[in-house]
Amino acid sequence: MSQKTDQELVRRLAERARRLRVSVLEMIYRAQSGHPGGSLSAAEILVTLYEHELRVDPKNPRWPDRDRFVLAKGHAAPALYVELAERGFFLKSELERFRQIDSILQGHPDMKKTPGVDMSTGSLGQGLSVGIGMALAARLDQKDYHVWALLGDGELDEGQVWEAAAYASFHKLTNITAIVDLNHVQLDGSTREVLAMDPVAEKWRAFGWRVIECDGHSVEELLGSYAAAKGEKSGPTVILARTVKGKGVSFMENNAAWHGAAPTEEQFQQAMVELKQSAAAEQTTKPGRDN
Repeated sequence: MSQKTDQELVRRLAERARRLRVSVLEMIYRAQSGHPGGSLSAAEILVTLYEHELRVDPKNPRWPDRDRFVLAKGHAAPALYVELAERGFFLKSELERFRQIDSILQGHPDMKKTPGVDMSTGSLGQGLSVGIGMALAARLDQKDYHVWALLGDGELDEGQVWEAAAYASFHKLTNITAIVDLNHVQLDGSTREVLAMDPVAEKWRAFGWRVIECDGHSVEELLGSYAAAKGEKSGPTVILARTVKGKGVSFMENNAAWHGAAPTEEQFQQAMVELKQSAAAEQTTKPGRDN
């Protein structure tokens, strides 16, 4: 692609991430239940994966040759649902029934109810293990699909994550990429206060993984990181994506109180104003077409 086309792609995906944040907050406000903080921090990650990277077929969600995605941090389900609807796995009107009785969109992903969900998640620490199982199955079945698993950094407290990491490197699984949503905030506060896992990069390297670090809100850096990860031929790769919990809404950013809380009407309206203002600011900073 040309440089101009690349920049158009970056702008389009960045705008999609902003709109995803709007949809996520609308869903959580309507349901008065959900997890906004980690959904907002993962917006660019999910948009770039589903709208540029993943090989999937919304008309055939169980296509055997599809790429797999495991949302290990299952509480960020609202963001995943928005992307699945955007790709056409189900009607966007289903988003209005988030967390309602008999809805296909539960509080955490359910592979038996929601088209496009490859694994039911919510119990933290298990997602990477499942993804590694999928990657090993691809090798045994001689399939070329790639597996992606998105973890929260608070989830790294779980010992099962590191057992899985050791297994993947031992078996030199090059067809799995872990992405850590590194926003430094979990349910009870700062990750450094609850259970410090720093230095995170060195820990993953010690377990035999190639480490790529990037700005998790930069579409351009994320796309480059995905390409580098898929090009790795010696073992598994982890992308440490630096993000902001509650990104895009001032009173939610870096605030553990918004890990799993719904906004009031006043807070919701303020959030909508801020997201619209960020879009307007982005429009005014775009270069002209003749630049």
